[in-house]
Amino acid sequence: MENFNYYTPTKIVFGKGTESQTGQLVKEQNCKKVLIHYGSGSVKRSGLLDRIKASLDNEGINYVELGGVVPNPRLSLVYEGINLCRREGVDFILAVGGGSVIDSAKAIGYGTANDGDVWDFYDFKRQAAACLPIGAVLTIAAAGSEMSSSSVITKEEGLIKRGYSNNLSRAKFAVMNPELTMTLPAYQTASGCVDILMHTMERYFNQSDNMELTDGISEALMRTVMKNAKILKEQPDNYEARAEVMWAGSLSHNGLTGCGTDGGDWATHKMEHEIGGLFDVAHGAGLSAIWGSWARFVLDARPERFAKFAVNVLDIEPTGSSAEAVTETALKGIEAMEEFYRSIDMPTSFAELGVRPTAEQIRTMAEKCDIGTRHSTGIVKKLSVDDMVEIYTNAL
Repeated sequence: MENFNYYTPTKIVFGKGTESQTGQLVKEQNCKKVLIHYGSGSVKRSGLLDRIKASLDNEGINYVELGGVVPNPRLSLVYEGINLCRREGVDFILAVGGGSVIDSAKAIGYGTANDGDVWDFYDFKRQAAACLPIGAVLTIAAAGSEMSSSSVITKEEGLIKRGYSNNLSRAKFAVMNPELTMTLPAYQTASGCVDILMHTMERYFNQSDNMELTDGISEALMRTVMKNAKILKEQPDNYEARAEVMWAGSLSHNGLTGCGTDGGDWATHKMEHEIGGLFDVAHGAGLSAIWGSWARFVLDARPERFAKFAVNVLDIEPTGSSAEAVTETALKGIEAMEEFYRSIDMPTSFAELGVRPTAEQIRTMAEKCDIGTRHSTGIVKKLSVDDMVEIYTNAL
């Protein structure tokens, strides 16, 4: 077990109709002017944006708006938001949407509160000294950004996708109404479930002497998401399943499932960032497309951990205690996980993802990932550029 700090300051307001409390929650922050930040027209078409505005109006709160966030949120819109916040005297950002909107809001918060180029933080050149306070009204269960310290932004020039983590950006509150996720397309729901799973799996696969309690929480969370992902495929309006997945999304990425560990591997996430940056695919789908290839490549470095995952999460019957039997159990677990991905119509290869990177593109992605992680990709097994090329290639 490793020493750890656990910090989760976000106030959660969870349940049906909770978006009506947004104005009151913002008022508690004693702010003068709010930026309402959101994505496409869905928040308008659903009436959610109007309800949020009415809630702010009822509390006498002034606001300006900035929409247009897309999946794999863009740096250009972040710059636009920073300029708007400075011009309008914004001192609080309300993100209405999913992880991409919240990530974009965090970047705007950093850029407004600090001098210089906000991309410096994502490019590891310096650390933020401040961030505008942020609140969230969550509409997609996936990224967990509503309770995490992290955000991921894509720089259009060079198609570079980078993440930055700092506790300064943790949301002051998150409004979570599972009903708001019921209109999501099936593909987006399933992709979100994969992202939730992977946030826990990245921490679960590590090189630590792990805490039994943290492992138990992680395993229960993963089993819950897998069970309810299958329910939502057939019953997209099932409130209980939506609620289970939404809460799991927050718990999977607020640090809870990493307590007492070395922090976990994260190679699959880092490698997927390059896929998302180059091909603009759904994040969860990109993760499922390469996870099996990564798992088989690093299996020999931690076979007992993969075997535990197979038994405790996927109900694989262990075949014995010898080294060969442990590896066999582990491989069955990897195969079962890929079968789960397919059962919810998620890809397990580049071909199923719908992209076909060339050898040159694969090499470029591996090199960019190596730079983006400062030559430290992976914990279960540290990956070189050539290793990542092989993983990408095996996922074709």
